[in-house]
Amino acid sequence: MTRGTFMRREIFEQPQAIARLLDEEGPKIRTLARRWQAKPPRLVVLAARGSSDNAALYGRYLIEILLEVPVSLAAPSVRTLYKARLRLDGALAIALSQSGRSPDIVEFMRGAARAGAHTIAVTNDPHAPLARAADDVLLLHAGPERSVAATKTYTAQLTALSLLGAMAARRRLLVDAHQALPDLMARALGLDDNVRQVATRYRKITGCVTVSRGYNFATALEAALKLRETCSIGAEALSSADLLHGPIASIGRGFPALLIAAQGRALPHLIEIMRRLRRRGARVLGISSSSRALKLATSALAAPEAPDEALSPHVLAVPLQLLAYHLALLRGFDPDRPRGLRKVTRVL
Repeated sequence: MTRGTFMRREIFEQPQAIARLLDEEGPKIRTLARRWQAKPPRLVVLAARGSSDNAALYGRYLIEILLEVPVSLAAPSVRTLYKARLRLDGALAIALSQSGRSPDIVEFMRGAARAGAHTIAVTNDPHAPLARAADDVLLLHAGPERSVAATKTYTAQLTALSLLGAMAARRRLLVDAHQALPDLMARALGLDDNVRQVATRYRKITGCVTVSRGYNFATALEAALKLRETCSIGAEALSSADLLHGPIASIGRGFPALLIAAQGRALPHLIEIMRRLRRRGARVLGISSSSRALKLATSALAAPEAPDEALSPHVLAVPLQLLAYHLALLRGFDPDRPRGLRKVTRVL
């Protein structure tokens, strides 16, 4: 079988996967949103690992911005290694795992339920241990994901979280905007040839930074993870605000910086960061729908514009997945089978 067959196929399945999720899980998400409105949680705790953890970080931004409820990203080891018992009365615990079989996430969910939290599992498998451990289950409807590198389940997790948040916040325009996602993702897939051309310019890099802010800090983290696991590139993700607190000093002439700049509140700051990086001689790869941002980049990928900044990570993830796929092939790796990795990581 050709290297990367599964990863490529699953990247291109995303428009259909998101359409299925919206159709099949929309009523359940609406029910959970009404429960939220009737009895708002005092705290939300999100638990995940790997790509799912990046989706959880997106969920933190989304819930705190739209619903103004504090969100904690769980450290499962607090429960599994140190046996601490958190006081979670009145809290909502959401665990994200594409397989639903990560032992530490399952154990965290069980502990959260015993500690008084209402629990929701976001998973691709209705029969997984995580689904059985939760009060409610949101299914991803992504179909089997055979590539070790998660693609369609990642964007499905983003969509489940964003639809829940939009419905709970009574943001009708944002709820309706979700219907545009399958088409926008299909348009992003149309960048495939451009992404391959860009990848040839970066195929010899050994390290880089991926940078964004706000909702798309999660996208920067996910891009860095994909580059590390599929291409063996030492990628470090940074918030653009944190970049200025020291790390920018290490970026000099020719150093690759991948900058993700969606339309929205963070865009002016990110444009200024691009200017600073260019002045330092960095090779800036810009992924954006903003013409101002694209003009500043050394290399550019013009992505479709999302109808709301909160939905931009769903769209911008697609060209970044394609970039990791093409770079892996150009560097002689099989992105379906990253070295030393398995689809389900069993850590307790």
